[in-house]
Amino acid sequence: MSMTVVVTRDVADRTRGFLASCMLEIAPGVYTAPNLNAGVRRRIWEVLADWFQPGQGSIILTWQDNREPSGQGLLTLGHPAQEFTVYDDLVLIRKELPPTPLAPARPENTPL
Repeated sequence: MSMTVVVTRDVADRTRGFLASCMLEIAPGVYTAPNLNAGVRRRIWEVLADWFQPGQGSIILTWQDNREPSGQGLLTLGHPAQEFTVYDDLVLIRKELPPTPLAPARPENTPL
C-alpha cells in the first residue's frame, strides 16, 4: 500500500463528493489517502472514469509503483491532453508549444 493522490480540475460536484468520501481533501481539488491498496485504487478509478464526461475538466491519479519509471504510477482523464514520455528513467510531460508569431517585415527604406 502506498500514498495515493488525486488532483481534479473543473469536475462535477458528485465526483468531488465521491472522492471526499474515500480520501482526505487537503486543498481544493486535491485528495490523498496514505494506505489505499491496489484493489481500492482500481475501483476508485473505475468510478471516476465511468462518471467522467469529455470536455469536463481533468483528473490525475498518482501512486507509488516501483515497476514504473520514476517509481510512480499515473492515470489521467480529460483536457488538456498531456502525453507522458519516459526519458532516461524520468517521466516527463510533452506539451506542444504554440507557434511563435513572425515579426512583421521591415520595409527596406525605413530607419531602424
